[in-house]
Order: sequence, then C-alpha cells, then structure tokens
Amino acid sequence: MTSVEEFRTEVRGWLRTNLTGEFAALRGRGGPGREHEAFAERLAWERHMAAAGWTCVGWPVEYGGRGATLEQQVAFHEEYALADAPARVNHIGEQLLGPTLIAFGTPEQRARFLPLIVKVEELWCQGYSEPDAGSDLANVRTRAERVGDEWTVTGQKTWTSLAHESDWCFVVARTVPGSARHQGLSYLLVPLDQPGVDVRPITQLTGTSEFNEVFFDQARTPAGNIVGAPGEGWKVAMATLGFERGVSTLGQQVGFRRELETLIDVARRNGSADDPLIRDRIARAWSGLEIIRFNALRMLEGAAAGAPGPEASIGKIYWATWHRELGELAMDVCGADGMLAAGEPYDLDDWQRLFLFSRSDTIYAGSNEIQRNIIAERVLGLPREVRP
Repeated sequence: MTSVEEFRTEVRGWLRTNLTGEFAALRGRGGPGREHEAFAERLAWERHMAAAGWTCVGWPVEYGGRGATLEQQVAFHEEYALADAPARVNHIGEQLLGPTLIAFGTPEQRARFLPLIVKVEELWCQGYSEPDAGSDLANVRTRAERVGDEWTVTGQKTWTSLAHESDWCFVVARTVPGSARHQGLSYLLVPLDQPGVDVRPITQLTGTSEFNEVFFDQARTPAGNIVGAPGEGWKVAMATLGFERGVSTLGQQVGFRRELETLIDVARRNGSADDPLIRDRIARAWSGLEIIRFNALRMLEGAAAGAPGPEASIGKIYWATWHRELGELAMDVCGADGMLAAGEPYDLDDWQRLFLFSRSDTIYAGSNEIQRNIIAERVLGLPREVRP
C-alpha cells in the first residue's frame, strides 16, 4: 500500500504538472462568495482531474474512487489547497451525496448516479433549507406524494447553493401527511431540468448570486429515486450533514491560513501591525486557527468508523465564528481604504468580499444557534430545548 507521504508526493507532483497552460490562470479562483469566477473553466479543470482519477479519492475503488485512507484524503485536500488550486464545482456531489448513496443507496441508485459524479458529468445541489425551516430542518413543509411510479414534489427551498448550475437536487420532503418534526420525511433525488422547477438566484451582499430559491410545483421524479425507506429521510439527511463536515475541512483550513498570512503582510506594509490591539487580534487569530485544526483532527478520529457524530458541530461553530471575525479584522487592518471600491466596475476587493460573505459562515450549513443546541443536547447531555 502507498504510504501517506508517497501519496502526498504523487498528489503534489500531479498538481504541479497539471496546473499549467490553460489551467494556470485558475489558481485561487472560486470558492465561497466567489463561485461566479470562471465556473466553466473550473468545470473543465475538474473533468481533467476526473480523467486522471483524482476525483472522489476517498470513495471505495468499486464505486470509482481510489480507496484512499483517511490520512491520504487529508493529504490530498491539504496539497490541493497548498497548490492554490481552484475551488471545486462538484463538492456537493462528491463530498455529500456520493458518500450518502454509498451508505444508504440501492445498487441501482449507485450504478445510475455514482459514475457520473466521479466523471463530473452531473452536478448536484442540496434541497434542505426553506423560508420557515432554515437551520430547523425538522420544520420542513415541502411535500411529496407517491403517484403511480413517480413522486410529485411541491414546495420551496432556499439558500440552495449552485442550484442554477446543477442538474439534480437531493430534496428533504414530507411524504407522510399529518406528520410533524423529524417524522414522515423522505430523501428524494429530483432532476431540475423539467417543468415544475423554477430556480431564482438570490443576490447577496457581495452582489453575486451563488445561493438560490428553488420552487417545486408538482415536479416529478421516479419512485426509485428515494434514498432509504419512505419516512426515514431524517436519518439519511443527518448522515449527509455529517459527511459535509468531513475530511475536506482540513483543506479549507489551508485556505484560512493563507488568508491570515496575507493579512499579516498587509498589516506590516500599512503600519497597522504597530497597533498593539491589532497585534493582539492577529495573535488570537493565529491561535484560533490552530484550534480549528485540532478540532478537525479530533472529529476525523471519531469519524474513522463512519459519519462524524454531533461533535462535528463544535468544529463548525468554531471555524465559522473565526472566519467571520477574520473578515472584521481585515477591515480594521485596511482602515478607511477598506470602505472604498477602486474605480469602475467598482467590484469588491478580496478583503471586502471576505468581510461581507463571511457574515454567512455562521448561518449556512447549520446556524450557530442550532449548533449550540446540538452541542448542548447531544454532546453535553443537557435537557432538550422546550419546543411547541
């Protein structure tokens, strides 16, 4: 078996050789708040990766992956981030849906969907949040009804990342009339290119639109496109969230470290590093980054036998709050210049975009408030919050 260091060296060498030519300009492109950047070119890059066998590296070999160990997966994501390679366009399919289908899908579902995720030929989005059920997923009102050999889906999803670029959506819907909260939910795979599906972009503070509202009006999907049994959608949906907070977060931290190091350079150049309060906040940011890494390693150690447990909420709330505070620190380091756009077309610079978009970090993928409830109830064993 290839050692971790040999695997890391192979990844690093492949990236060094291939992030050249037509792909060289993609370094650093894309990511949260910047998904609009070079999307078609990043899609071409990811298909280039797929052709060389560098997508879905942690999946079992029988499903098109490399069967990489947890340590090798960590190495892959760290090297990818260190190379400043472009943000992935197939993250939701590869890191969320794929592992969910491997764990809960039928053989037919795996055969139909997994190969096209590996090849990056079908893109996916996540249909969880709703206007009245943001982080409170158990309050879902989107409903689905079995009609013959199909499910018909009616309702509204919101904050659906990259729905406007996606082919499919995995949707949590209520399939048992009269059910409430976690009961009666099902996990459906729904094609987006059909009558009865309306995707509407949401303009963010950054002026871009990577989030969307998705309206379903009697949208259809074959009866076989339900993951798990009818009414067991909550269990499947929670497993997906566990995969979302998995090994790829270590690559995310490399990006965070690059942002912090670049900000320190700015502070040195413009003199703000001479301010003792700024120096103190930079030191706390550095310490916080180390804590983020330790949290992630602890979570991954506990996840070695399966999906991460509720301890993943600790890591999520910590990194989200840290990143939001980094955006605030960036504005103070930049000073008055941070409030100005540099001429036409008056686009945001990297620090302005970081400050504005990082406000959403503590909201998406489970808000801080919901994460605190999970930590209190499922990790600390405190009494459950009183609910109507």
